[in-house]
Amino acid sequence: MGIIKDRFKAKADAANAEIKDILKTHGNKKIGEVTLAQAYQGMRGITGLVTETSLLDAQEGIRFRGYSIPELQEKLPKVPGGGEPLPEGLFYLMLVGELPTEEDANHITSVWQRRSHVPNHVFQTIDALPINTHPMTMFVTGVMALQTESNFAKEYAKGINKKEYWNPVYDDAMDLIARLPRIAAYIYRRKYKNNEHIQPNGLLDWAGNLAHMMGYDNESFKELMRLYMTIHADHEGGNVSAHTTHLVGSALSDPYLSYAAGMNGLAGPLHGLANQEVIKWIFEMQEQLGTDDPTKEQIADYVQKTLAGGKVVPGYGHAVLRKTDPRFTAQMEFGKKHMPDDKLVNTVWKVYETVPPILESLGKVKNPWPNVDAHSGALLVHYGLVEYEFYTVLFAVSRALGVLASLCWDRALGLPIERPKSVTTEAVKEWLDGKGEIWE
Repeated sequence: MGIIKDRFKAKADAANAEIKDILKTHGNKKIGEVTLAQAYQGMRGITGLVTETSLLDAQEGIRFRGYSIPELQEKLPKVPGGGEPLPEGLFYLMLVGELPTEEDANHITSVWQRRSHVPNHVFQTIDALPINTHPMTMFVTGVMALQTESNFAKEYAKGINKKEYWNPVYDDAMDLIARLPRIAAYIYRRKYKNNEHIQPNGLLDWAGNLAHMMGYDNESFKELMRLYMTIHADHEGGNVSAHTTHLVGSALSDPYLSYAAGMNGLAGPLHGLANQEVIKWIFEMQEQLGTDDPTKEQIADYVQKTLAGGKVVPGYGHAVLRKTDPRFTAQMEFGKKHMPDDKLVNTVWKVYETVPPILESLGKVKNPWPNVDAHSGALLVHYGLVEYEFYTVLFAVSRALGVLASLCWDRALGLPIERPKSVTTEAVKEWLDGKGEIWE
């Protein structure tokens, strides 16, 4: 079937047997309690999903198959002479559960290169949208147009055995990931670069080729794309984009439909659009202060005004994390290596020194620390990528690695359609009055 596919199937078979045994022995054990507040307030903190690819620790941040981001930067394969991990290697790790060799990562690069052709009708569909359309709308439209290529949809229509669902889902995942850089770059060049497109370079790695097709052949920008695509790839299963992809996929919607649904969630300002909001906030601060190099005192005053106006400081706080996001730290280290004197990047660092103490002083902010979105935009601006509306598209390309690896596991493990129980407030009141049980 293919080297990676064979390894994935062997891992999935072993995991199926292990999970079957766990459920047989421990299936009736309770894993926690749910409060009314959780039911009303976004199901925050309820353990109700299994996602094999990554796990988020409140103190340590994200771990991909047990490996932290600093460990991935050290252990994952890199391009010759490069310093940042190849996203191909992270995808292999999430899919197979083992660190890849350099040969494994290069094999995935070559597979994605061969599968990267995008049919003309996809570009025609994108071109039908007004040029002022948000790039995330164009991106999801392109993915939906690409759904005509779904192996799973075709095989399901023929009548495939459910034990084989994983096979065409795997092929769809590989095809879709391979094609996303072409779609993203096409949108970027169409909207911001006079519709002047750049053909793929078949000798480049996945992230390097994305940079090339966008028009950024600076080697350190390619390194940034490798880092960016790695650290944004997954964040366990409960976030909106991952959960939505899993949820829609549980209805046996094919990977194109499932991923598109997840990316519509990523486009929300409380999720992936936040990286756009951060750089917008900094630009507005610079304009109001009349300087591109504000002092920490000026930043503190502006932050206080932002909070007094009933607004949040974008890029700060996280639903789970209770320390500085390691993804923020990785980007800060990249900045210190590649652009230590950049004024905008230095402003991000001053904001980092200024905001947490202010938020802590409010006494009601659980996490005053920066998340991944607080830094990424400044790095992109340094290289001239100032079109901040596009930043979420880059996030979306990266997030495909995690959510599609997870979707392969969903089908390989035979996970059923997701259908949690919901109740009405009237039912809750009756339960509180002792007149019934809301979980029956």
